[in-house]
Amino acid sequence: MKVFHLPADIKALVFDMDLTLYTNHEYAKFQIDSLIKRLGEIRGLSFAEMKQEVEKAKNKSFSFTLNSYGITTEEIALWRNEILEPAHFLNEDSRLKDTLKKLSEFYFLGLVTNNPVLVARKTLAALGVIEFFPVIVGLDTCLAAKPSEKPYLRFLELTSFPCETCVSIGDRYDVDLDIPLKMGMGGILVDGVADVYKLPEILLKGGNNGV
Repeated sequence: MKVFHLPADIKALVFDMDLTLYTNHEYAKFQIDSLIKRLGEIRGLSFAEMKQEVEKAKNKSFSFTLNSYGITTEEIALWRNEILEPAHFLNEDSRLKDTLKKLSEFYFLGLVTNNPVLVARKTLAALGVIEFFPVIVGLDTCLAAKPSEKPYLRFLELTSFPCETCVSIGDRYDVDLDIPLKMGMGGILVDGVADVYKLPEILLKGGNNGV
C-alpha cells in the first residue's frame, strides 16, 4: 500500500473494483481473455493470434485497447454484460464486509469501475458488500473508461461532494490514481484486498470526522 495524499477533511472514498475489492487473478485474466477471444472471432483470428496483437497495442486501459480496434465503449459494455458472471469466481468476503462497514460509519463509499454497472452489482453481490455502495459509476454510466476524468466527474455530480474531500483507492496508479490526484482528490494505491482490510487503521487513526 502507498498513500499519495490524504485530504484534511475526508468525506468520501471512491473505490476501484477489480483487483482492489477482491484478489482473484484467474478472474481478472478471464475478463481480458474472454474479450480478446470475442475480438478475434470478429477479426477472423485465433485467440493466440489476437492476444499477441493486443499485447503489442496495449494501452493503460484495456477498454482503450479495444477502442483502437474500432470496438465502441457501448459494445465493450455489452460484451462484458453478456460474458462476465462474477459469482463463478468470487465468494462472500466477511472480512471485506467488516472493513467496509467500519469505513461506512465515517465515510460515504462509492465505486468507479471500468466494468458496466450490472457487472459491478453482480460482483459486489458475490462479495456480499453491495449494501455499502449506493453510488456506482460504471463503463456504461458516461461511456468513458478510466483513466478518463469523466467517471470521476460523474461521481462528484451524483454525490455533490467537493473533489478535495474524496479519496480514490485502486490497484493501478495510471488508471485509478493519476487523474483523481490531478483533480485534487486524495489517492491510495493498494495491492489487492489485503491492503483494503488495513484502510480503517490508516484512515481513522487521524481522527477524521468523515460524513
